[in-house]
Amino acid sequence: MASTADIRNGVVLSIDGQLWSVVEFQHVKPGKGGAFVRTKLKNVVSGKIVDKTFNAGSKVDIQNVDRRDYQYLYNDGESFVFMDVSDYDQINVPTALVGDQARFMLENMMVTIAMHDGQPLYAELPPSVVLEITYTEPGLQGDRSNAGTKPATVETGAEIQVPLFVGEGTKVKVDTRTGEYLSRVND
Repeated sequence: MASTADIRNGVVLSIDGQLWSVVEFQHVKPGKGGAFVRTKLKNVVSGKIVDKTFNAGSKVDIQNVDRRDYQYLYNDGESFVFMDVSDYDQINVPTALVGDQARFMLENMMVTIAMHDGQPLYAELPPSVVLEITYTEPGLQGDRSNAGTKPATVETGAEIQVPLFVGEGTKVKVDTRTGEYLSRVND
């Protein structure tokens, strides 16, 4: 067991049988009373964020979570198959753990997967990806970047909103967390 002095950003704690990642922490020593550690914790599985305070010196259960880059191979219908590029081992990650991010995953894309005791906890895509527009309505002459947006389908099948001047075959940068168009990408 570790103490509150070992709490750092990114450390994973086990609290009541659930894994929580430390997002922020602050050691506080008030003028009166004992010192304490104020933390902001994120549930590793659900993503829920809570504030929790620990008394200074109290014991905490720090867990070992291994984050590694894996290459996305394919979806077999029930899960996503990834390969560790260092030893070529393949793992299956349930669709529920990948979640909504799957709509921006292309084959051979590198994805960070967090593992705990050999079980995948979550998959994390890069903050942005470059995708090609496969279908969108044609723009009109005079359309400008600030004139509004239109729906467009990217090569993974996801639908995003793009400026009116973006046409089919254009490569665009997309934010994987929000699904927002960021910019055009020139080859």
